[in-house]
Amino acid sequence: MRYVVMIFSSTTPALDAVRAELTASGELVASEGLMPPTDGRIVQIRNGTQVVTAGPLIEKSLAGFLLIDVPDEARAQAVAAQVSTAVGDRVELRGTLISA
Repeated sequence: MRYVVMIFSSTTPALDAVRAELTASGELVASEGLMPPTDGRIVQIRNGTQVVTAGPLIEKSLAGFLLIDVPDEARAQAVAAQVSTAVGDRVELRGTLISA
């Protein structure tokens, strides 16, 4: 089953160690940090016209993510706990629609 662990704070050396462990176990599918929210843009179509607005428009933005492929939700929660410890902040865990 695939899950996304969403990170809301900066990466740390401890997070690099978690990524290395997940890579070695074959559970890490993808991992990426994101540019700061100030570099983001909101893109939408209004009345047939593309409108681009400078971001961010949310209070707590996504700093990065890990896409993992694990056997079950218990393992996904264990990985999320490791990531939370590594970054010293909460993370959000969601299953993906492809594996649902």
